[in-house]
Amino acid sequence: MDVAIRCHNLRKTYDDKVEAVRGLDLDIQVGECFGLLGPNGAGKTTTIEILEGLLAPTSGEVSILGRTWQEQGRELRELLGISLQETKFSEKLTVRETIGLFSSFYRTPSSPAAILTELSLNDKADSWVGKLSGGQRQRLAVATALVGNPKILFLDEPTTGLDPQSRRQLWDILGRFLERGGTVLLTTHYMDEAERLCDRIAIIDHGEVIAQGTPAELIAQLGAHQFVEFTLDSNQDGLNREVWLSLPGVESIRDEDGVVCLNVREAAETIPALLSAVQQRRARLLHLTTRQASLEDVFVGLTGRHLREE
Repeated sequence: MDVAIRCHNLRKTYDDKVEAVRGLDLDIQVGECFGLLGPNGAGKTTTIEILEGLLAPTSGEVSILGRTWQEQGRELRELLGISLQETKFSEKLTVRETIGLFSSFYRTPSSPAAILTELSLNDKADSWVGKLSGGQRQRLAVATALVGNPKILFLDEPTTGLDPQSRRQLWDILGRFLERGGTVLLTTHYMDEAERLCDRIAIIDHGEVIAQGTPAELIAQLGAHQFVEFTLDSNQDGLNREVWLSLPGVESIRDEDGVVCLNVREAAETIPALLSAVQQRRARLLHLTTRQASLEDVFVGLTGRHLREE
């Protein structure tokens, strides 16, 4: 079977008027890491809860590994591992007891001892959950999702609030799960995480998929691959949007709190003309940087805001 998760024309309406999900289509392949990105209120939490079997759709079709929640719900729960952004555990259980408890929910679980080792929790096995750090709690949450020996992992913001080392540890854990043929559906507010981990990504807004593809494909849709960002002093007479758009190689422009961001084909083609325009109008350049286009630029271009904006 090639398709792990499929939904077609998925809709969810609250109080007969609030459309959280509006005709959403997704096909997620077995063995891939799929990212679901969107601003707050875009409908991604509702979508994930429907796919996880926690919420019934208003209409539409959902199948997980060829099964449906209506007909094979008990069987599906054996095949899924779910890690929420914040999971509440009993503070007075040890890590070993917590993983053992979750293991008892499944008919063919993985060995709790093996999961402790894989998640680097052996040294905390006999510690109370209430004594764990944020990174250790997140690893425990992933451990409880993995102990059931799932085919698919649903991970909601798994690295939010973690330090860089803890984030990399979780990335390695997900990498090993994928190498074993597992499938991951991931939501994240970190674009670098999505770009590194995800084979494909869907960006949703207002309950609909507005872009979908590999990170490279989405970035290519910008029409250019480099950005020139700069700020000027207060003397900007004659310098406006039309001036910047007329520079060679400029595809598009946006202004973010005084920082002008030019989407360009080749920075080496645009920068000399930019410097000349600034000099001719006797303005002063305060800051100038160049960088490669990223998923963050795709997201801003499509939604008009950064992913982490609240």
